[in-house]
Amino acid sequence: MPPAHPFDTSYLRDSDDGDKLKEECGVFGVIGVADAANFVALGLHALQHRGQEAGGIVSHHPDAGFQSARRFGYVRDNFTSQDVMETLPGPLAIGHVRYSTSGNKGPTAIRDVQPFFGEFAMGGAAIAHNGNITNAEALRRELIERGSIFQSSSDSECIIHLMARSLQRNIPERMEDALRRVEGAFSVVAMTRTKLIGVRDPLGVRPLVLGKVGDGWALSSETCALDIIGAEFVREIEPGEMVVITSKGLESHFPFRRQASRFCIFEHVYFSRPDSILGGRSVYETRENIGRELAKESPVEADLVCPVPDSGTPAAIGFSLESGIPYAMGIIRNQYMGRTFIEPTEQIRNMGVRLKLNVNRALIKGKRVILVDDSVVRGTTSRKIKEMILDAGAKEVHFRIASPPTAWPCFYGVDTPQREKLLAATMSEDEMREHLAVDSLKFISLDGLYRAVGETKGRDKNCPQYCDACFSGEYPVTPADQISHGFEMKPAAE
Repeated sequence: MPPAHPFDTSYLRDSDDGDKLKEECGVFGVIGVADAANFVALGLHALQHRGQEAGGIVSHHPDAGFQSARRFGYVRDNFTSQDVMETLPGPLAIGHVRYSTSGNKGPTAIRDVQPFFGEFAMGGAAIAHNGNITNAEALRRELIERGSIFQSSSDSECIIHLMARSLQRNIPERMEDALRRVEGAFSVVAMTRTKLIGVRDPLGVRPLVLGKVGDGWALSSETCALDIIGAEFVREIEPGEMVVITSKGLESHFPFRRQASRFCIFEHVYFSRPDSILGGRSVYETRENIGRELAKESPVEADLVCPVPDSGTPAAIGFSLESGIPYAMGIIRNQYMGRTFIEPTEQIRNMGVRLKLNVNRALIKGKRVILVDDSVVRGTTSRKIKEMILDAGAKEVHFRIASPPTAWPCFYGVDTPQREKLLAATMSEDEMREHLAVDSLKFISLDGLYRAVGETKGRDKNCPQYCDACFSGEYPVTPADQISHGFEMKPAAE
């Protein structure tokens, strides 16, 4: 079906926006403040880049009990209304923004929008999950056979059903019990009537941080969301850690077997906001370092270094600083992409990238241009940007990519195309250059990326410090459901 209008980017997911990997969720929770849902709405607004299809908030008030609101679209369009926020009273609330990860890949159904809520013998609980459960299909079949009735197509609902079947005494213990059955990646923010709970999987694939706001506490996918509510960043929740926060304070323990951390390295490259802190490092500074490494590894004579906005900007600045080639805004982003009443035509839909990006012709004409982007997935966007640059009169176009070739799909909470649709899975670097029809194309090496994130000796091949499966094909957690559907893992000797 065609989209309802040309500026609704949902139709671009398989074309232009589909050429970018999508981090799938952001989670946020607050306890111990008046009108906690208002803080959660602000936090979700700061995490909007992690999920733009839909969002939800659940709150609890001692008198009103649990209340929830789930909506399609942006936080700003749904959770800034006084009428909505007045329905979410109380000093405790959690929230979630999403793209679809597992389950329904078509139009989002409201039943798939988190947080999910369950009523247990000892009281209600709500849960918001960032990540992906790689054995969700097997768990779902088992639970359905034992009588569970699912309300959504989301893998995250498995956690609620596993909690319901647990024989443990209280909700945090039931959550531990449930999560021990789960494989894959999970950063979870949950709540009961009196508790805010945060958990990360043993590998710590997805991020989760702890903040202090007044006399209360906050949990967030990223530090930038703590900033917006004036919270003090305390620390990251550690891989395999569970924190339980009440009016009496915070308790921490480690319910899972300790393992070496495998945090997602692509959070540093693209997913996280540049004003966030990851692993004690500024995301912006890391991306600038990536650009510097790229300039060392793949120099080229040119007149200008231009970012593909906005994700390529810090790396382009780093490339410029290291190479001495002037930095310039050769491509300008339209910051006001939004919904209109205009009915789409095929001609308008084919404009794709031009609706969002425009070339600064006066700057580009006659120049040898280095374009710095964060990644190449399908290559459709890169080809269109190259054509725009040449149409504006550029003399040469050189692509420099701030990540290694994306040759493998992610199964840990990122919406990645099937492997055969990834350009790097079917082409060599030279073949990709010919396909994109550019003067040169170079990606940062995997070791160079590791150096940029602070691993001075590069990647430890025997025990990689990060999850880099999308580049290396080495999956730290076996994607059982995908293998059952015929996915072939990289041979060990390759």
